[in-house]
Amino acid sequence: MLVQMDLVRIIISEINDQQVIFLREVEGERSFPILIGLFEATSIDRRVKGETPPRPLTHDLLKNAIEQLGGEVQDVVINSLQEHTYFAAIRVRQEGELTEIDSRPSDAIALAVHYDPHLPIYVDESVLEQVA
Repeated sequence: MLVQMDLVRIIISEINDQQVIFLREVEGERSFPILIGLFEATSIDRRVKGETPPRPLTHDLLKNAIEQLGGEVQDVVINSLQEHTYFAAIRVRQEGELTEIDSRPSDAIALAVHYDPHLPIYVDESVLEQVA
């Protein structure tokens, strides 16, 4: 079962290699952190603040490529946790077919916040059970 989550906090530290984002259940109390890289954290933070770069960056490129090829990103899903590493999928609908593209959660979430409104972020119940 998939549980919808909100991105509720971004912590960016210039002295650490790992940045942190926090997801919280939309209709519940569960939340958890994910460690991500500085580039992804900065990309997420910029978009959450409504800042648009003058030229497309990596996540803009991904969004534009999917759209130009006739796809529509439906949502992102954090679907697995293995040996302290999260796995995710970007779900793209094209010509009635749903395709799941393997992704790091940080890139999937960065893509999700590039849309207005932001795309839904889901976490598999099994992942939430592991992090509880």
